Amino acid sequence: MTPEASRVAPPAPHPQLLLQPRPPWEAADLGLRLAQRHAGLLMASWALLTLPVLVLLSALFPEAPGLVLLLFWWLKPAFERLPLHILGRALFGTAPTLGQALRAWPGLLRSELLASLTWRRFGLLRSFSLPVGQLERLHGAARRQRLDVLTRRCASARWLTVLGLHIELLLWLALVLLLWLLLPLEIAGPADWRSLLVAPEAHWLWLEHLGNLLYALVLVLWAPCYVACGFSLYLNRRCELEAWDLELAFRRLLDRLGHAALAVLLGCVLLLPTPPALAAEVRLAAHDPGPAAARLQGQALDSAQARRDIAAILAAPPFRRSEERLAWRWAAADEAALPSDAPPPAWTHSLAGALEVLLWSLLAAALGVLAWRWRRWRRLFVATPEAVADAQAPIAPPPPATSRAAPADLAARAERLWPEQPRAALALLYAGLLDHLAGRHRLALSAAHTEDEVRAQLAQLDNPALVTFATTLLDAWQALAWGAAPVAPDTGQALCRQARRLFGAPP
Repeated sequence: MTPEASRVAPPAPHPQLLLQPRPPWEAADLGLRLAQRHAGLLMASWALLTLPVLVLLSALFPEAPGLVLLLFWWLKPAFERLPLHILGRALFGTAPTLGQALRAWPGLLRSELLASLTWRRFGLLRSFSLPVGQLERLHGAARRQRLDVLTRRCASARWLTVLGLHIELLLWLALVLLLWLLLPLEIAGPADWRSLLVAPEAHWLWLEHLGNLLYALVLVLWAPCYVACGFSLYLNRRCELEAWDLELAFRRLLDRLGHAALAVLLGCVLLLPTPPALAAEVRLAAHDPGPAAARLQGQALDSAQARRDIAAILAAPPFRRSEERLAWRWAAADEAALPSDAPPPAWTHSLAGALEVLLWSLLAAALGVLAWRWRRWRRLFVATPEAVADAQAPIAPPPPATSRAAPADLAARAERLWPEQPRAALALLYAGLLDHLAGRHRLALSAAHTEDEVRAQLAQLDNPALVTFATTLLDAWQALAWGAAPVAPDTGQALCRQARRLFGAPP
């Protein structure tokens, strides 16, 4: 293990997790368990740190909630240092209190804060590389070399960031949609997304700030989990490369057997031979060097010979293996017939020209279709002032074309239609009402007027019977035409009788 790696944490002999090489998904799950164990401290510290920052940004830019959200999202790497500090302390010691963690956060920002907020902001290894700079305290070239070693064959950390981004978006959109569903109709209005998109920005400003708050609440839940998963992947990678789990096991064994080792060492010292015995052994070795002395002393101990011997050993089995691979390739005759430096055939130039003409033709055709369909697409996706006015109020259906050519006895015809075609009967009575109001009472009515606008025109008349008839007719028409609610037969007969009495009499 490198000297820099020993700075990760104090060498406590009892980490809270069993550190050993694991599959990446199991290591990430271990990080979630670690975050779950300290969930209260992690979530409370994150909320107390980030929510005041969001409130401050909202107060500085009250008219730009989008800018507030962008700045808050951009500062996430600075906030993520606090959960890592808590997890590192909790893993190799005791977890800090809430006050201790918040007081330690300003000191954590001194290490490469500008780099983490600029060119490293979009790095997919953010949670994995954060312990290298914060816990190992490596910077510059040492940090790059360390990450080159740790990030080899480590795609799981990148996928963790991609998955975390999607989890954030899904949770945020779910909360926003839940908020939209819980809004009363007086505030949200009808579910018309076109009206929402073309509404004045100030009308929905408070809702955008509320959406920013929901995003901050999502981070309170997910950001500590993201940091914990990256930290556990980092620990797992160190166990794979440096056998860190074995080192910690030896440290625990050394602490457990420390007193016994002292006694064993003292016994070994007492059993050491005395100096005369050592001298006797030396003299014996000089007189009787052993059977292998001549062979060992006659060898040349130079580096070149050692390298040659090593190369010869590696070139022989079992170190050298032969492997057969089957692959398709061009035949030798074809390769000889078409050398690599030969010019291409003439027909390839003609084919290239034809393909170029075809591609330009397709581009021109696509531009022509785009120009031809532009007006229709513009009506679908761009809200004009007329479309906005139409979207804000329901439009009444135009009267039937037979309203002007209705027979004299309109009520009798409506009575004949009522048993089998109540909708046509109501439409006939509605058309007769509009003709009656426009012809006899000189009201400015047209086919574009809605039912509510017709009611507003009726308020100008001093004719209670006509107003009562028109109100009943409009209610029945709206219930049948818009709500598909059947009209009672008694109501239809009553409307026909009132129509015969009103339309047949002079004003």
